[in-house]
Amino acid sequence: MTQAVTEAQMNWDLKSYFPAFDGAEMKSFKEELQQDIAALQEKAAGLAALDQTNAAQWEEVILDYEGALERFSHLGSYVGCLSSADARSEDYKREEAALAQLEAEWEKMEVELLRAVRDVEDEVFTAFCARPALAECEHFLRRQRQAAQHTMTAEKEVLAAELGVDGLHAWSRLYDTVSGKLEFDMEYPDGRRERLPISQRRSLMHDADRRVRRAAFEGGNAAWQGMEDMTAAALNAIAGTRLSLNRHRGIDHFLDVALFQAAIKRETLEAMFAAIYQEVELARRILRLKAQAMQTQGVAWYDLEAPLPLPDQEKLTWEQGKALVQQSFGRVYPDLGAFVGEMYEKEWIEWEPRPGKRPGAFCTGSLLNKESRIFMTYNNTMGDVRTLAHEAGHAFHSRIMRPLRSLAHLYPMTLAESASTFGEMILSEGVLADPSFSAAQKAGVLDMEVGHGAIYLMDIPVRYEFEKAMHQERLQGELSVSRFKELMVEAQRKVFGEILQEGGEDPYFWASKMHFYLTGVTFYNFPYTFGFLLSRGLFSLFKKEGADFLPRYEEFLRLTGSDTAENVARQALGRDLEDVEFWAEAIRSLEEPLDSLEALLPDLLKENGH
Repeated sequence: MTQAVTEAQMNWDLKSYFPAFDGAEMKSFKEELQQDIAALQEKAAGLAALDQTNAAQWEEVILDYEGALERFSHLGSYVGCLSSADARSEDYKREEAALAQLEAEWEKMEVELLRAVRDVEDEVFTAFCARPALAECEHFLRRQRQAAQHTMTAEKEVLAAELGVDGLHAWSRLYDTVSGKLEFDMEYPDGRRERLPISQRRSLMHDADRRVRRAAFEGGNAAWQGMEDMTAAALNAIAGTRLSLNRHRGIDHFLDVALFQAAIKRETLEAMFAAIYQEVELARRILRLKAQAMQTQGVAWYDLEAPLPLPDQEKLTWEQGKALVQQSFGRVYPDLGAFVGEMYEKEWIEWEPRPGKRPGAFCTGSLLNKESRIFMTYNNTMGDVRTLAHEAGHAFHSRIMRPLRSLAHLYPMTLAESASTFGEMILSEGVLADPSFSAAQKAGVLDMEVGHGAIYLMDIPVRYEFEKAMHQERLQGELSVSRFKELMVEAQRKVFGEILQEGGEDPYFWASKMHFYLTGVTFYNFPYTFGFLLSRGLFSLFKKEGADFLPRYEEFLRLTGSDTAENVARQALGRDLEDVEFWAEAIRSLEEPLDSLEALLPDLLKENGH
């Protein structure tokens, strides 16, 4: 049996969750939560649908639900932290499976909430939302009512929840296990060979040496090729299950679920993508600049996140990276800087490269103790520093929302990602405003800003186009490994055009990208671009108004769990998200940093021998 990495060996301190994994406190917490969820399910099932006579009883159910939600998020966050930090541990995997069982019971209980509001009269529903004990719950209740319009019978929904444990969600857990254990052979330009966890591949694809990036790309894809049948089976099963459930729930189009989860209208999504394709040459211009600096004809997939060949781009230790984020935040947004210092002091971040860690980065949190935790793998690059700033933005979002009741914390990814990318831009602004940084270092930050812009405007749309095409074909039956590869290459060619080198595609991106295998959210990727562009709109206001804008920004964050994305933007920014021009303006805001980079680059490349 593989030895688990203990909590004491991890970087983050999880003791405010439970004193010890599987200790007496955790066991009693789980037992009590299980009992309360079962009792709540029974209580709700014994009530007729919401009407004037039973509003008080349904109010009690909602309040009990909120309390159980806080505890469920607490347990889920804790288990997610442990299983991500050590995907090889059988104990943590067993706990993940137990949590999936509990989640199925939770979903059964939620079936009763949906039944309560599905056919309720408008007058009764409005009066229910206005009850004093349910203040700040109206948006949550309205979304429940909207979701209830596309549900099966209660019996079928309960069955779907039970089957999801060993079906839909099991495929996601399998992918997590495989990706956590997967290793690849890395052959360096000097002939040195190394067997590395797949979680370290991405940082190698940030390396300044193109030979290193290509070796990591090819070695990683060779590893994923060995898993292609499993990943294809998982993706087919996940998409097929979703499509079957959509059909039984009367959902007309697979995008309707994604739009509901994102809390946006189809018109808003279409406006954003219309602007992306309208302004696509700006993103391609960024990549042409990269190709010119690398002295290549176009870029390959493994060049997308690579730095320009600039001087003075030394590696940053963890302590240096932490200090850079805190100093940059503190210089531009003092409250954010102070918050990050508090995170460091309380040890809320798991950062160390270690075999068995899952790839990727995330911010998680508990609605019970109102704390966040950040998971990442820090490999001493500026890209890792940016990841830290990104995840810290998420954590700060949670801090701002702390005074709100828990049912007002349930914001969509579209609005969540605006806080994280706002954090990235504050990092850039802090570095660019610091006279101690050299022209080369500032060029490196500008390169990262516009380079990430190209990714949000091209890489993320590739994922969206792939997922759309994949779901459309999955309606007719399972897709083969070859077809997955073809669809991915077609999507890459469609978005990137001639700037993507012939043969420079990544046919296995559908296998290596964890986001395609997340079963809690469908079409996980486009909210990143949505949040990126929305945050650029926010940051433009910040640059124009200075510190006076920050209270408005914090009000925007507080509203994110209380209304649709369109209404939050209208109220906080006075802008219409269904307007193509809003998104186009946000995209064109990349012209300023790109112009600055183009002005600095010739002398710096000459200095570096290019």
